[in-house]
Amino acid sequence: MTTNHKFFLNLAFQLAEKNLGQTGLNPSVGSIVVTNNTVISSGVTSTNGRPHAEYNALNKVKNITGSILYTSLEPCIHHGKTPPCTDIIIKKKIKSVYFGCEDPDLRTFKKAKKILKTKGIKAKLIKSKRYNNFYRSYFVNKKYNKPFISAKIAISKDYFTINKKEKWITNNFSRKITHLIRSKHDGIISTSQNINFDNALLNCRIEGLNKYKPDLFIIDLNLKLKKNLLLNKIFKKRKTYLITYKANAEKAQTYKKKGYKIIFINSLVNKKDFNLLLKKIYAMGYSRILVEAGLTFLNTLIKNRIIDDLYIFNSNYNLKKKGKNNASLKYLKSISSKSMSINLNNDKLYKKEF
Repeated sequence: MTTNHKFFLNLAFQLAEKNLGQTGLNPSVGSIVVTNNTVISSGVTSTNGRPHAEYNALNKVKNITGSILYTSLEPCIHHGKTPPCTDIIIKKKIKSVYFGCEDPDLRTFKKAKKILKTKGIKAKLIKSKRYNNFYRSYFVNKKYNKPFISAKIAISKDYFTINKKEKWITNNFSRKITHLIRSKHDGIISTSQNINFDNALLNCRIEGLNKYKPDLFIIDLNLKLKKNLLLNKIFKKRKTYLITYKANAEKAQTYKKKGYKIIFINSLVNKKDFNLLLKKIYAMGYSRILVEAGLTFLNTLIKNRIIDDLYIFNSNYNLKKKGKNNASLKYLKSISSKSMSINLNNDKLYKKEF
């Protein structure tokens, strides 16, 4: 009987996609257990990162001797808060293991295959550009010790980023996709200027996604965040951080008493400053951050090469005199014309990878 290994590995990656952005500093992994070309068990990395997907899949069924394990990432071999995944693979007498990416964590990198081989278990890497692309954020985490940074922006057909008359630029389909993108991140960064203007909640509010609650980081260097904001109503459902200068320590106590958590910084001017802040956020346990702010702040991040992915929602609607923005048309057009696009009921979503 011929087994389509890539078919089952694709299923494992579909599982991994389910918990992307919900597993803390651990990568989201999907695992499938197969016997006689039949899936008998599956698992995904648990929320906050533990237990791992392999453990969740293998621990569900008792007698799986001689089965095949498909897992999206190379099984870990190191002891942490839980035993190595290779231990349970050996204990359950799995016949062979197929995985889609090597783990960049140096404790495991290219080592699982050797350990399993000593126990008579075949282990094979099946390479794919799609598999590597899925773990781009995890690769950034491990290489730079900082979160993967996505950003989104909405623009009208005539390239305005602010609607002076109405709240929205894009249609309902685009706004729903925004909530989906938020659900794949464990944190959102915005600015006090943006939040004061939009009075946005910056959470996931559509059915099926409202259980996801990315924590919020607000850059407010001069502590100008307004008091009566909608986001104040959901303090208990997520953590909200204010990022401000150390010189504002005394004034910041007012916000702290209201429930904000304070992150103090010395400066936020250049790439070094931004990376220091991001490393601090990563050390707090955040691996995927979405930036939702104005065009000026976004341009600063792009200029300093902070952005990894950029989502551009391009409306089919011309704002004309109702429109306002601070960017050159040439800049926005150059991004849109060179990016992949998806049609959203006449709106278009462009995604650019940096």
